[in-house]
Amino acid sequence: MRKVIGVGETILDIIFKNDQPHQAVPGGSVFNGLVSLGRLGVPVSFISELGNDKVGEIIRQFMTENNISTDYVDCFPDGKSPISLAFLDEDHNAQYTFYKDYPNQRLEVPLPQVNEDDIFIFGSYYSLNPVLRERIVEFLEYAKERKAIIYYDPNFRNAHTHEAIFLTPTILDNFEYADIVRGSDEDFLNIFGKTDMQYIYKEHIQFYCDRFITTHGKEGVHLFTKNDHSHFPTNEIEPCSTIGAGDNFNAGIIYGLLKYDVRHRDLPELSKEMWGKIITCGMDLATEVCLSYDNYISKEFAAGYNHPSQS
Repeated sequence: MRKVIGVGETILDIIFKNDQPHQAVPGGSVFNGLVSLGRLGVPVSFISELGNDKVGEIIRQFMTENNISTDYVDCFPDGKSPISLAFLDEDHNAQYTFYKDYPNQRLEVPLPQVNEDDIFIFGSYYSLNPVLRERIVEFLEYAKERKAIIYYDPNFRNAHTHEAIFLTPTILDNFEYADIVRGSDEDFLNIFGKTDMQYIYKEHIQFYCDRFITTHGKEGVHLFTKNDHSHFPTNEIEPCSTIGAGDNFNAGIIYGLLKYDVRHRDLPELSKEMWGKIITCGMDLATEVCLSYDNYISKEFAAGYNHPSQS
């Protein structure tokens, strides 16, 4: 049975609406997508770190309830589990403030079991952080050696734009590890200062990775491969919150790769029609999440959605 392994930050998101606390939910870019995959019945493991405190206890319990293995979560005794405040604006987009207190020793966890055609997802500043980089590279090298499909979402926030020049070599290194690169138009504007995604693919990504997916909110999704450029329109909705949209788009793409039994060896020549089916899964999950204040699809939605064939 194929499985999904992710590495990233785990955090408690306290969501504010009209400047008042509205909801507190476990979150984190990679984490959000893995919760949705766990709810869809996909075997999931998560490499992360949490404090030995009440917030950490809440998140670990939540992981267990959503079928995510906690075997690779570093439970550190010094420091505190991270918290974020997410303030929703009139368009239901979030501005974040983060509170973190990590120990000096980070990610003291063993390598997870990775098999050929498993899917390994990573991204955000977590994958660029110099303090963690050596361990991240160790995980990536192992996943590449085992012929897993490696999926990278830069998820490069405005707060790090001033570091873009310094971090670009590491981002390019991540492109080279990746079999699929997916990000929003805002991510690449923050990294490269450009809004022309075809230019960004040709000049910055194609040399390292042939498969590039960009999301543009209500303007749809673009797919770039060595053979083609395709656009997929999205359905118009009135969102409650866009906090988990990109994370769950990632989850949908991964779900689609499993559902349609796409293997590592299939990626170079995958047809436009098959990509369309996979991207539809991404849009389905992203749409569902935008219609609630949760960071992941509901259990009710998951129960009604088609499960991937297991092989």
